[in-house]
Amino acid sequence: MATPWLPAGLSPAVRGCLLEGLMARLLKGEIADIAWFYTPMALEFARNVPAVTTVYDNMDELALFHLADSNIRRLETELLGRADIVFTGGNSLYEAKCHLHRNIHPVPSSIDIDHFRRDSANPLPQPAELAGISRPRVGFFGVIDERMDMELLDAVAAMRPDLAFIMIGPVAKIDPATCPVRANIHWLGGRDYADLPRHLHHWDCGIMPFALNDATRFISPTKTPEFLAAGLPVVSTPVRDVVNPYAALGLVRVGSTAAEFSRAIDLAMEDAARPEWRRAVSAQLATSSWDSTWASMEGRIAEAATSEVEYADA
Repeated sequence: MATPWLPAGLSPAVRGCLLEGLMARLLKGEIADIAWFYTPMALEFARNVPAVTTVYDNMDELALFHLADSNIRRLETELLGRADIVFTGGNSLYEAKCHLHRNIHPVPSSIDIDHFRRDSANPLPQPAELAGISRPRVGFFGVIDERMDMELLDAVAAMRPDLAFIMIGPVAKIDPATCPVRANIHWLGGRDYADLPRHLHHWDCGIMPFALNDATRFISPTKTPEFLAAGLPVVSTPVRDVVNPYAALGLVRVGSTAAEFSRAIDLAMEDAARPEWRRAVSAQLATSSWDSTWASMEGRIAEAATSEVEYADA
């Protein structure tokens, strides 16, 4: 793996030129087996990289995010024309783009079960910063940005002074002053991925108070199965890829208003005490490992590479 280091303050044109030169030096004229694009913006410096197979890993609708580059849609059209195979981060994004490419496949969020699994016989130690926070604890982890419904969070916290709301993650692209301040809302900042289970194992419910806006229209939150693997019941606003399949299967509770969200938290915590809910969660998670997801993706990539070779030989 190579990570470029560039001076700060470069113009986009200069930055792209330098990155293209670094890529050329790194590859030394060799043809890559796979050129894997996570964002169309990478075409600005990698469009000339020769590769047997080009993959577009379209995990989010980046053009709808706050402060998105104005060139992203144009570059995505170019990347879709070049890609041999496209993966989308969930079913709703697939449905929106399936007509744009001949070889496109949905990849719903998967889970590293062993990383998040809660072992009641050998519990992980509680982080010191949680010691002074009362229970029940309900929490969110992830980037805190325009996808978060701050008004909903504030209203639910005001309605439920008996609950401690724990918010883990960096604040990005929004004014931190928009984060509600209440005695029962605890903003803990970012934490390492390795430390997350120690927090989740000492919460009582996971919450996803996402705003329903352009930035969340096609999201497939990975934290849904991560909460479930940690043994936590989950409450979300009605994000499409959470409603189907998780809410439809009875694994996640959904609420749109503050009153609905508050009631859903109580119902979700009751769910967690039911053996049949735990069995249903285990059955769903058994189909959602990153290993099985990657095996499926790898097989489709191999098929795409074979198809391209056969086409070139014809």
